[in-house]
Parts: sequence; structure tokens; C-alpha cells
Amino acid sequence: MTTPLALVQSAYAAFGNGDIPALLNLLTLDVRWEFAGDSKAPYTGRVQGRSQVVEWFQAVAQADGIQAFEPREFLVGSDHVTVLGWERTQALPDGGVFESPWVHIWQVKDGLLARFFGILDTEAAAKVRP
Repeated sequence: MTTPLALVQSAYAAFGNGDIPALLNLLTLDVRWEFAGDSKAPYTGRVQGRSQVVEWFQAVAQADGIQAFEPREFLVGSDHVTVLGWERTQALPDGGVFESPWVHIWQVKDGLLARFFGILDTEAAAKVRP
């Protein structure tokens, strides 16, 4: 049986490799996905289900040129993992670069990721968005 930590680390590895289909396979079919970002980011908000998560990642790819993305600390519970990280991102198409700490919270259910909540420094991101 995969531990919550191993499951979340696999999700970050898939993301880091650009393998969104592999990441999606780690999610429940009805995954709840929420991101609290700046109001100009098209991916700020809530989606549910794998197909909407695909659209969420497409919105991220169109809005953000991620230059560095580092999960740095994993705080593990019996059915959840909180991850503290950092990123450097260019706002696309012609925005500036921002650096931000972030927090991601993952909930695990029946060996899959059932819920994601993420937040970053919205002020830093909003300052550079076109």
C-alpha cells in the first residue's frame, strides 16, 4: 500500500516531468481541486473531477512560465500531507517574474489523492500579471 507521502511525492515527480496524465492517475475520479491565487490568474478557483483538473493545468500552462518549483517540506498526517514550497514564475505572455512561497494541502482517500488546496503569495503574483 502506498503511503500518503509517497503518493504526494509521486504527484510532484509527475508534475516535474511534465507528465500530467500520470498525475491524473493518482487522483480520485471526483477529486476536489481548489487554488487560491491572484484574481488575474485564470486558474484561481475550484474545480472537481479529473477532466476539470486537466483544464486547470492547461490554464496554468497558458498563464505561467514556471522557472523553478520546489516542494521543500512535507508535513504528513494519517490521511493528508501539507507541503511547503517555493516557486519562481513568469506571468505570461509578457508579464514579469515573481517569487513566492506556497502551501499545498493534499487529502488521501482509498490510496488516491481526493482533495487539493493550494495558495501562494497573491500580491507578488498580481504585481507582475499583464
